[in-house]
Amino acid sequence: MTLVEELNWRGMIHDIMPGTEELLSREKVTAYVGFDPTSDSLHIGHLVSVMLLRNLQAAGHKPIALMGGATGMIGDPSGKSEERNLLDEETLIHNQECMKKQLEKFLDFESGKSNAAEMVNNYDWMKNFTFLEFIRDVGKMITVNYMMAKDSVKKRLETGLSFTEFTYQLVQGYDFLYLNQHKNCKLQMGGSDQWGNIVTGTELIRRKTGGEAYALTCPLITKSDGGKFGKTEKGNIWLDPNKTSPYSFYNSG
Repeated sequence: MTLVEELNWRGMIHDIMPGTEELLSREKVTAYVGFDPTSDSLHIGHLVSVMLLRNLQAAGHKPIALMGGATGMIGDPSGKSEERNLLDEETLIHNQECMKKQLEKFLDFESGKSNAAEMVNNYDWMKNFTFLEFIRDVGKMITVNYMMAKDSVKKRLETGLSFTEFTYQLVQGYDFLYLNQHKNCKLQMGGSDQWGNIVTGTELIRRKTGGEAYALTCPLITKSDGGKFGKTEKGNIWLDPNKTSPYSFYNSG
């Protein structure tokens, strides 16, 4: 089976941009998934996205795990009913190291092969980006109308959405642009709630450089009430056995 056929068979595709399957069939593709290091452990909601990267690498493609050191300081409004607390840089660095140790159990970072997994941190390219530079070079490429049409924005307008959260999709979109330019990354993957943010990235790449960019999302693992698992949500199930024991993890199913 091709990679897309394999993922479909496993029920791991929610949305896929036209042309993605053809891209994966014709060349070795670099693709990434973003993780906000707002806790010192991944949770069960991350697991499908991690398995996307694992299957991608098994098919000969190159996975990138992006740690959102910068975006983690903002807070993604997708699937949230309220704004989450922001963390300081020291805590984010600690959380990133803990999450990398977990990802190393699923991905090959060390083999020296051309498709060895790589970890990057968007804080490295965002830390020296001034506000004026960002609104000049990135903000002007995407209209407010386009951003307002995203479900992650519309669902939060009733409860209140800060300007900080509103700009999240631009910052995530810039991550895709940066990786596209510097790592030849042509595919971003993630949970289905990230579709709007990911598509903003593909649009930014096309408008800014005319480069190739594609999107693929997986279904969310949800709780019994239909809500998403998240680090700031109640009733979370962690991949760290010290936070959720294997016995509790098994019984949660």
